[in-house]
Amino acid sequence: MTITTLLVANRGEIACRIFRTCRDLGITTVAVYSDADADALHVREADLAVRLPGSAPADTYLRGDRVVAAALAAGADAVHPGYGFLSENAAFAAAVQDAGLTWVGPPVKAIELMASKTRAKELMAGAGVPLLAPVDPATAGPDDLPLLLKAASGGGGRGMRIVRELGSLPAELLAAAAEAASAFGDGEVFAEPYVERGRHVEVQVMADAYDTVWALGTRDCSLQRRHQKVIEEAPAPGLEDALRTRLHDAAVAAARAVGYRGAGTVEFLVSAEGRPYFLEMNTRLQVEHPVTEAVFGVDLVALQLRVAEGEPLPAPPEPEGHAVEARLYAEDPARDWQPQTGALLTLEVPDGPGLRLDTGYVGGDTIGVHYDPMLAKVIAHAPTRTEAVRLLAGALERARIHGPVTNRALLVRSLRHPDFVAARLDTGFYDRHLADLTAPGAGAPATALRAADPATAALAAALAEAVRATASPGPAPTPTRFGAWRNVPSQPQVKRYRSEPDGSEHEIAYRTPRTGTPEPYDAPGVRVLAATPDRVTLEVDGLTRHFDLRRDRDRLYVDTAGASYTFTALPRFTDPATQTDPGSLLAPMPGTVVRLAEGLAPGVAVEAGQPLIWLEAMKMEHRILAPASGTLTALHAVPGDQVEVGALLAVVQEDPGPAPVTASAPVPEETA
Repeated sequence: MTITTLLVANRGEIACRIFRTCRDLGITTVAVYSDADADALHVREADLAVRLPGSAPADTYLRGDRVVAAALAAGADAVHPGYGFLSENAAFAAAVQDAGLTWVGPPVKAIELMASKTRAKELMAGAGVPLLAPVDPATAGPDDLPLLLKAASGGGGRGMRIVRELGSLPAELLAAAAEAASAFGDGEVFAEPYVERGRHVEVQVMADAYDTVWALGTRDCSLQRRHQKVIEEAPAPGLEDALRTRLHDAAVAAARAVGYRGAGTVEFLVSAEGRPYFLEMNTRLQVEHPVTEAVFGVDLVALQLRVAEGEPLPAPPEPEGHAVEARLYAEDPARDWQPQTGALLTLEVPDGPGLRLDTGYVGGDTIGVHYDPMLAKVIAHAPTRTEAVRLLAGALERARIHGPVTNRALLVRSLRHPDFVAARLDTGFYDRHLADLTAPGAGAPATALRAADPATAALAAALAEAVRATASPGPAPTPTRFGAWRNVPSQPQVKRYRSEPDGSEHEIAYRTPRTGTPEPYDAPGVRVLAATPDRVTLEVDGLTRHFDLRRDRDRLYVDTAGASYTFTALPRFTDPATQTDPGSLLAPMPGTVVRLAEGLAPGVAVEAGQPLIWLEAMKMEHRILAPASGTLTALHAVPGDQVEVGALLAVVQEDPGPAPVTASAPVPEETA
């Protein structure tokens, strides 16, 4: 049958990406959207859209009955699930087909067989696919450590724990089971050996109904945070030909074992010794599918649609070159990968040969609290790995991203890290290198340190603000928080900025001579070549550099070659209203209080680092930790409360003792 109208049972970046292929094929597109997504990009790009009342995923994108009803109401004849949400839900796939709609995905039986990791491993063992031997937690001993606990019915890091001490195994089992039950409705958890310094390598498969199964090369997805991928590439570098062939053969065997059709991914863990072990099969399109598309010159979504229409696959394509993808998240890696929300003022990524941007946002959109904080995927394709990595790092570095904190700087530094450049890859990369990669000034080009440091960028911001405050002719400018300029050349003006997100402060002194162009005060080696409210050109020690500026309320965004900075303008005097009592636990983001520690109440003694409150936001659960040992003197959080960023949750009065600890830590919840 021919698909004429397709509903995408998803949102954001993947919905936009599927719509792009549909436009190329002349297929009418239908979006579904929650109330929180009413003005989302995927809704604006679709030909038709159907509202799913509510904002929480459980009330909207996870309601299969509502999605099927939306497809019928819009006159769709097919449904594509994207990834995450209901994409690997066999009951939803069956409901789509029962409604007379074409399911753009694998057979229901294949989804069922691969839905449970424990059952999938049993099936793969029968197909001769290499596996890690399971470990019974009840009989685990010291020789079995470290162990990896995993949810049987889900992914994305939910229900996953690394256990290195037997004494912590019972508690971690309970926590993993509770998290798995909450996320997937199934608390089954299993244990297997944890492979230190293993690589996450996967094989893209594509199969039709005529016994054709392609193995479209390998991908390396080892750079991960919270067991979620950050940087992926194809082909996986450094694999011996024999290992690559073994992975391809195992992936094809896995697909044939379940009668697979459509696009799917077979994931493996490759030990430091080069031994592969089956992890799972994702019965859907993967987030990282663009790197395979780039290398093989195919459109996997178009192939999915072709297979769903009953057509055979053509001759398999040949690979060419290397591709690397980076996931751009609204999150702060230096603060336990804390998701960020708010207005995305600017999102501009350089375009050009070999570059691709997949996104669900544009400048002016708002990043909400209900969904995954991924803003975009940036993909680079080039003849060699070295060229692709360099192209991607350069594109990210030149991108203009204004609004919430992102992981952009971390991505650039990761791509340029010696271990990544040399393809020394494993899943512990960020465990070892995160502190160095997120340190202020990390990764700055040695030749440009003097001209591109935060202090120089803050100077450019101050000069632009000085011009803005005295600009004429035209309407009177909005007064700054520091007052208007006064023509007293002998007395410098002072502006103060806080660098975001590291919190360092910069005090900039300047004065405006009779020429009207502000100049730095007591800054030898710095010369102002030009200054406007939007752009400042400085010569620093003989090096000319341009600084582009944008202001949004008290935030200033400064972009220059090789670096970008965000500053918050500070008042001359501290506002007493902004002060909080010592030991105050504040909500790090808007979210929902989901639970409290057992017995938590005012007067209870707490230990430093003890989880007290669980806050859920942006598909992630955050544990609010006691900042120090002491007594809980106030508790303002109640399960079910919706709290705003900065809301006071509790107060801990510190007892004399050990040094404080970080007050919040994330627990992963993503499913994509």
